[in-house]
Amino acid sequence: MSPAVPLSEIQVENVTFPPAVKPPASNNTLFLGGAGVRGLEIEGKFIKFTAIGVYLEDNSLQSLAAKWKGKSAQELTDSVEFFRDIVRGPFEKFMRVTMILPLTGLQFSEKVAENCVNIWKSLGIYTDAEAKAIEKFQQVFKEETFPPGSSILFTLSTHGSLAISFSKDGSVPETENAVIENKLLSEAVLESMIGKHGVSPAAKQSLATTLSELLKESNENGN
Repeated sequence: MSPAVPLSEIQVENVTFPPAVKPPASNNTLFLGGAGVRGLEIEGKFIKFTAIGVYLEDNSLQSLAAKWKGKSAQELTDSVEFFRDIVRGPFEKFMRVTMILPLTGLQFSEKVAENCVNIWKSLGIYTDAEAKAIEKFQQVFKEETFPPGSSILFTLSTHGSLAISFSKDGSVPETENAVIENKLLSEAVLESMIGKHGVSPAAKQSLATTLSELLKESNENGN
């Protein structure tokens, strides 16, 4: 099943996401599913803060094919369930968040924490374990600063741990800075990017477009 074939890189502003990456805390090479900008409307002007790239393990295509092959990019973009299947799917995921504007670790982690808690509360699954995981998550970022061009890297393992790494440039470090063992947290971090209220509609659309094509190919190849 594709893509053992290299896909093309994606350029978001001045940030390049390569077609494949071997994440920290992983033995696998993941393919670039999609990438896009994350910004906010401030006083009538769209300000771009970060560029987000989402990578998936090859077997994600088999996992998603039964339900989603044959769907158009637009159908996938509009489907909350499709992105939920990516978030919860039994395959590795990797996200790279690269700064367009400078951010402090505190600014970044507070926003992500707030989004994760909102997701859990909406699903009625916010427990003490999640509150502790969020605390640990914020602790990892407390002393960090992220100038433009630096990146925050998240590796989501199949058993639900979240590995967090930092990179000052476009490179991918071999080791992680921290690992948090909480499946709901690792899923919520990805869901905050591409879920129902995901912070990067552009990354969602990019992901839907790529996967629509790949699932169509796998269908045509009879896989």
